[in-house]
Order: sequence, then C-alpha cells, then structure tokens
Amino acid sequence: MSLSAADPKATRNVALLSVATATVLIVVKAIAWRSSGSVAILASLSDSALDLVASLITLYAVRYAAVPPDAEHRFGHGKAEAFSSLLQGGLVFASGALIGREAVNAFFNPRPVEHGVAGVVVMIVSIALTLALITAQSRVLKASGSIAIAGDRAHYAADLGSNAVALVGVGAAAWLGLSWMDAAAGLLVALWLIWGAIGVFREASNQLLDRELPEEDRERIVTLAIADPRLLGVHQLRTRASGPYIHMQMHADLASDISLAEAHAIIVAAENRLLEAYPSADIIIHPDPRGLAEKHGGVFAESVEG
Repeated sequence: MSLSAADPKATRNVALLSVATATVLIVVKAIAWRSSGSVAILASLSDSALDLVASLITLYAVRYAAVPPDAEHRFGHGKAEAFSSLLQGGLVFASGALIGREAVNAFFNPRPVEHGVAGVVVMIVSIALTLALITAQSRVLKASGSIAIAGDRAHYAADLGSNAVALVGVGAAAWLGLSWMDAAAGLLVALWLIWGAIGVFREASNQLLDRELPEEDRERIVTLAIADPRLLGVHQLRTRASGPYIHMQMHADLASDISLAEAHAIIVAAENRLLEAYPSADIIIHPDPRGLAEKHGGVFAESVEG
C-alpha cells in the first residue's frame, strides 16, 4: 500500500463512525438473536461486540498517535496504532475461537431457528451498514496509511463476510429446516475471523519491527530527492512507518567542490520536495562529497545497501 498525506481529523472521524456503526449493529443483532436463537446470528453478534471494543481502542489509538513529538517521545507516538492493531487482532482471534466452539456444539445439539424473517432482515441491514463503513474506511486508509484503521477495516471486512454467511445459514435453517446450515455458517464465520486476525497480526508486526516502506514509496522518495541535478545520487536509504508518521533517512551525493551553504540549500530543497509528497515525514539527509567520502554510519548503515 502506497503511503501519502495523513489527515488526522479524517482518521478520527472514521474511527468515531466505526464506534457508532458497531453500537447500532450490536443492538439490532441482539434483538434478532433473542427472538431466533440462531447460532449464526449469535456469532455475528459476538463479532460486533468485539468490534465495538476494537473500535474504541482504535479511536483512542489514532488520537494518541497524532499527538506531536515531545521530550520523552522524540519520534512521536505513532506506534500506538500498531499496538492497537495487535490488541484488535487478539480480540478477533479470541472471538473466532469462541464462536467456533459454539458452532461445533450446535452441530451435535441442533436446535430449530425461529423468526427467520427477522434474522434475515437484520443480516441485510448489517450488510448495508458494514459496507458503508468499509467504503469510508477505505477512503481514509488510502489517504493516511493508518495501521489502526487498517486493522479496524479488517474487522468489518470479516463482518461483511460473516453477515453474508449468517444470512445464508439463518435462511436455510428457518425455511428449509436445515439446522446444520446455521451451525456451519457459525463455523465459517469463526474461521474467517481467525484468518483476518492473522493478517492484522502480520501488518502490526511489520510496523513494530520497522519494516521498510513499500518499494513504490522508496522509488518515489529517491526520484523526488534527485529531482535537482545538483544532487547526484542517494544511498543508504532507510525508511519506516510509525502510525501517521513516516521516517526516512539517506545519504546524498554532492559535488565535492561546492560550499557548505550551497550544500545546505540543496539538501533543504530536497527535504521540501519530500515534505510536499509526505507532509508527516521526519527526514534526515546526510550530504556526502562524491568520490571523497569514506564509508561511515556504523553497522546499521553499511549492512544493507540501498
């Protein structure tokens, strides 16, 4: 996923929308489950309840991550988003395990699904609300690259699938008398949630372990840096994401016979080009006189070329 300008306000707004959506879904699904006794609806209700907790965590995380750097956190607070995603992944994984156990029990102890029409209506409403939320989250995610919003969207993407599966299970159990279909739907939801949790864990871990930005972003950074012909090349480029912030550092090759003032002006111009594309970036560019600079920077700079 290519990263671009972050908009903290838009990120907070979509997190609030996520909380509101989860609250509405919990209410309507609880009513439908009490009237139908459907395992599939219970699975979807449990998922929405955990989604509410996860959305509240996301709301706090994106607010905290947007706090500017301070004396104790000079690189900012962006990794709060990654920690938020780990918590979300844990909740989703636990939800999937519990729902799976309930679905297996339902296979061996099937019970009829009542008021199937109400259950079907609730699932259709849930699908519509979830689809609207995912659309809004996708727009914000494209603009911000927020790992917390990515984790929250993963929940609701799983919700969208689970609601569709639950819709089939409830309809088959209520109108065709196939009670095992309700349990099967619950089990599919559980597996879907566990798979989604694994993906969230992977993305959060990448950010916590300072994985490099996608190659398309690295290429864009180099292109912007060397747009000035006086900047002769870039090496030892290192990048990482931290919530809404991007950190990048590199060595820039300059002519060996220019003044310090001219070198400074070239570097500042390169930083400004990069900040125009990545407004939330923290940039360090070290100038090297081409042909005269010895290797320096220690093992972290020299272990990987690029």
